[in-house]
Amino acid sequence: MQIENRILGKVYQAGELLPSENELAKEFQVSRETIRKALVLLLENGFIQKMQGKGSIVIDRERYSFPVSGLTSFKELHQEQHMNAVTRVIKNDYEKLPEQVRKYVSLPDGAKAWHIERVRYLRGEAVILDKDFLLEPSMKKITEEQLANSLYEYLEQELGYEISYAQKEFTVEPITAEDQKWLDLEEDTHVVVVRSAVFLQDTTLFQYTESRHRLDRFRFIDFARRR
Repeated sequence: MQIENRILGKVYQAGELLPSENELAKEFQVSRETIRKALVLLLENGFIQKMQGKGSIVIDRERYSFPVSGLTSFKELHQEQHMNAVTRVIKNDYEKLPEQVRKYVSLPDGAKAWHIERVRYLRGEAVILDKDFLLEPSMKKITEEQLANSLYEYLEQELGYEISYAQKEFTVEPITAEDQKWLDLEEDTHVVVVRSAVFLQDTTLFQYTESRHRLDRFRFIDFARRR
């Protein structure tokens, strides 16, 4: 398909409107019906998005891979996939756990934790909102510089914690006011939410995380073997 080849060849750039159906039909010397069918195929295969009153816009298909089963820090993913990412720390306070988090990790009313929030930027766009709750009672405040670099690197290499495994939950949820405030969502109405309860080597519940991802920037992958 010539239009698809032009998208793949970046003749039509991500975020750019395609020529109108009339212009495409004239250029390729086919009927408008043929062009409509071609655009439907491009839509179904994730190359374009219809914009009411504007036409068809080319979608940025480049996505970064997040492992479903692994327990990998954002810095490690950033290095592996050459993300050119920037982290901004927006919260770093010791406070009572929100009710939803407290129930998720089955802790008593009034339980406290270090509540850390970071926004991840890729190519200048805010695409992930990470919320971390460090549940270790003896944990001291971590500097923003350390949080912007790598939380896990600091916890493991500097403090000696043995982070071992996590129980993860993946959902697609409507955006919240907080998502709208911190993320560059364009016209998105939903985000991918990954919630994790993280445990140490001795099975101590150590951390609760909630990562909220913009839909078009990531794919979540796993390796499966038939038993």
